[in-house]
Amino acid sequence: MTDPNEQTLIASIRRAILLVDIVANSARPTPAKALARQTGLSLGTTYNIVRTLIHEGYLRNEPDGLVLGARFPSLRETDDDGVRLARIRNCLRDITDGIGTTAYFSQFIDGEMHIVDIVDGRAHPRIDLWVGIDSSAHATALGKQILAELPMDDRFDYVSRHPLAELTPNTIRDRRTLLDQLGRTFGSAIDREEYAIGVTCVAVPVRAPGVVGSLAISIPSSAQQIGLETVVGRMRSSAAKLSLQLGAENLAPGETAS
Repeated sequence: MTDPNEQTLIASIRRAILLVDIVANSARPTPAKALARQTGLSLGTTYNIVRTLIHEGYLRNEPDGLVLGARFPSLRETDDDGVRLARIRNCLRDITDGIGTTAYFSQFIDGEMHIVDIVDGRAHPRIDLWVGIDSSAHATALGKQILAELPMDDRFDYVSRHPLAELTPNTIRDRRTLLDQLGRTFGSAIDREEYAIGVTCVAVPVRAPGVVGSLAISIPSSAQQIGLETVVGRMRSSAAKLSLQLGAENLAPGETAS
């Protein structure tokens, strides 16, 4: 039997809610064409609804798809993947727009390094990630920053399990030298052409309950116009905000972030 109340429901609003819900539950940006396929809506209808949701701030259009916009309210005790992605993406977008460089967010999960998201800068696009982060943490600022945040035993365990491959002549290949450097890394990490010749990377920590991560940028080593001290300061500010947001996700009901 048809629910008589459905006769008063507005179809376009229900479709909009459906699209937002799909984006909220997606761990990656969702292209409009994918939304159309998942919902069975025509591409034209999907684009019209998406355009309205973007205008109202509930969705945000990125080069690789749609993420939740700044006006989306998070009302659940634990956030969906899409809410988490939107927070990370908005942080990276702010860095990219403000500094003009590509921004990266990486996280230590189940004993391994993972690149969670990347936003390309127009002036300085992403480097060619020809070696995965799981095999190059010793040669990247984002990997070294995470290793520096780990307890000593976990840091030693990770370095012991992963060969220190020579990616460039500047790559540190001696474990003792690397561990000594990590022990003196506080607040930011840098690699100067250790992963790729001609590229310098800088990373700052993202610290939150249950989260060990790093926020990084990559720039050509020749880009002398970019002051690293100023850049690191802006990155730390963004990382602090993201840390609070990600930390709130892991709080039990009733707890507050300290």
